[in-house]
Amino acid sequence: MTDLPTPITHPLLDIPGIRHGFFTREGGVSTGIYKGLNTGVGSSDDPDAVRENRALVAAAMGGTPDDFAACYQIHSDIVHMTDQPFGDERPEGDAVIAVEVPGILCAVLTADCAPILIANPRAGMVAAVHAGWKGAVGGVIEATLRQMKESGAEHDQTIAVVGPTIAQASYEVDEAFEERFLHQSSGSGQFFIMGKQPDRRQFDLPGLVMWKLECAGVGQIAWTGHDTLVDPDRFYSNRRAHLSGEPDFGRMMSVITLE
Repeated sequence: MTDLPTPITHPLLDIPGIRHGFFTREGGVSTGIYKGLNTGVGSSDDPDAVRENRALVAAAMGGTPDDFAACYQIHSDIVHMTDQPFGDERPEGDAVIAVEVPGILCAVLTADCAPILIANPRAGMVAAVHAGWKGAVGGVIEATLRQMKESGAEHDQTIAVVGPTIAQASYEVDEAFEERFLHQSSGSGQFFIMGKQPDRRQFDLPGLVMWKLECAGVGQIAWTGHDTLVDPDRFYSNRRAHLSGEPDFGRMMSVITLE
């Protein structure tokens, strides 16, 4: 087993007793269109390569694949609070919270959607959230923070960092997409600007996610600033794969744990 390049981290989460990382596609054993560190069990990659990649990530976080608490992601508002890892079991959902138990690797997979790593050191609580546009509009951020608060994590003492995701300059949508947002989420119009054509818009997913965190009262919020679409050597991207006519794409893992 080889060592991986250091994952992306953020100073807000460089907290004693908490370890985190936004892993890229760099390193790993996958080949072809999945070249690199593909951790997507749901991809059509060689399952043995995916297992080895996930083991590499777990080892980099000080654990084993049995320590993962990661969901079968369905773009929902389903949140799991746990005091033990899931291992190979993947309950449906899009967020995982661990409380006061060290070594549980709370993890989400993304390839343009926004990974959010959350910590509340005072409450001894960490969480990983998968927020694509459906999940963000559907309330996965609010549901996660609500469960954390119910277990003693006050919002103003909570820290949230959004990892590599598709940025506004890369996220072109149509007018129907914008209208759906305006209907479902009051105030979301600020995250759309005119596209290159009159009937196109550019959508700001990280902006929406951070706004929702801010509206909920989260004390400290940041985005790492990485656009997944524009750097194929470093990031997998669902949209880039679609635009290139590729049949599938890899997934990156973001992890947070209590030490």
